[in-house]
Amino acid sequence: MQAQDQNMPGSNRVSTEGDTRTLHIDGKFDFKLNRTFREMYQQAPENVRSFVIDLSRTHYMDSSALGMLLLLREHVQEDRSRVRIVRCNPEIRKILEIANFDKLFEIS
Repeated sequence: MQAQDQNMPGSNRVSTEGDTRTLHIDGKFDFKLNRTFREMYQQAPENVRSFVIDLSRTHYMDSSALGMLLLLREHVQEDRSRVRIVRCNPEIRKILEIANFDKLFEIS
């Protein structure tokens, strides 16, 4: 199955490949992405079983982003293996660790 990409506001994008949906967040991960982030998982095709949040191009994250991640976790019924946060820079990773998100999500 081929990857399916969707452009979102700014240079953010969503891609779906097989049963995995990936959200690539560029720049700021804050409240402005609330609707987009929610749509990313709520409008996922029925076959999607896991979500990847790619933060390789994210340079800022606030508390609303943490809340959005918790809502995604709730959406997947708190199944830790179904949500991965990948490619964080050291500052973003530190925010996630201080918030103990490394206990709730797979972070790499």
